[in-house]
Amino acid sequence: MSNIENAVMTATTELFGKKDPTAVDRWFADDYIQHSSLAADGPQALRQLVAGLGDDFRYEGARVITDGDLVALHGTYFGFGPDPLVGFDIFRVDANGRLAEHWDALTPLVGATVSGRGQTDGPTEITDLDRTESNRALVAEFARKVLVGADYSVLTDYISTETYDQHNPEAADGLDGFGAAAAKWASQGKNLVYKKVHKVIAEGDFVLLQSEGEFGDPAAYYDLFRVGGGKIVEHWDVIAPIPAVLPHTNGLF
Repeated sequence: MSNIENAVMTATTELFGKKDPTAVDRWFADDYIQHSSLAADGPQALRQLVAGLGDDFRYEGARVITDGDLVALHGTYFGFGPDPLVGFDIFRVDANGRLAEHWDALTPLVGATVSGRGQTDGPTEITDLDRTESNRALVAEFARKVLVGADYSVLTDYISTETYDQHNPEAADGLDGFGAAAAKWASQGKNLVYKKVHKVIAEGDFVLLQSEGEFGDPAAYYDLFRVGGGKIVEHWDVIAPIPAVLPHTNGLF
């Protein structure tokens, strides 16, 4: 585990596992920048958030992806509201080893999915570290041409036609499953519109995209892809509405 990853894992374990507000003083920068829709800016708002967590609050982590000074977490929050929430969190760690910035997106945990796969299950171990940059390039090009450019004629250049395991709760496995889900959403007035990719976070066979667009209304897209054999073979995501008003002036991205 790198020093960057260790800082994030220790900080979040003390903060959300032990629910210890003093972890903010040990692990978070004085000028901590918040992009979440759930908290105001700065360390004091984070202390107040943790101090208000109930006894039933817990976090179950599924994946950790470290890329430079960024660490992305994928997991499930329980007790952060009436229903469990699946979320992605991204932290930037500064040169002093302190958490300096945070972005996130949350969506309800669904009991039964179309594919039968959970929203966070599947492979967790990072492999193919020597292919990090080629996998990053593949997914970034896929995002540029297919997601933002909406050129679905080249879809099979990037997504495997043999194995495409889907964890979006409304889509079945395979490209046909994705196509059926997209058609259903379009009939509901929720076209998948990607306008800008803000971050491409890669480690080994995992690549996380943080994007901005519309899903009927303005939306934040967090798409996690697993790459195998030069093609995308698995997908997890969170699609979260962008609130009209945030508790800070930093924006969601």
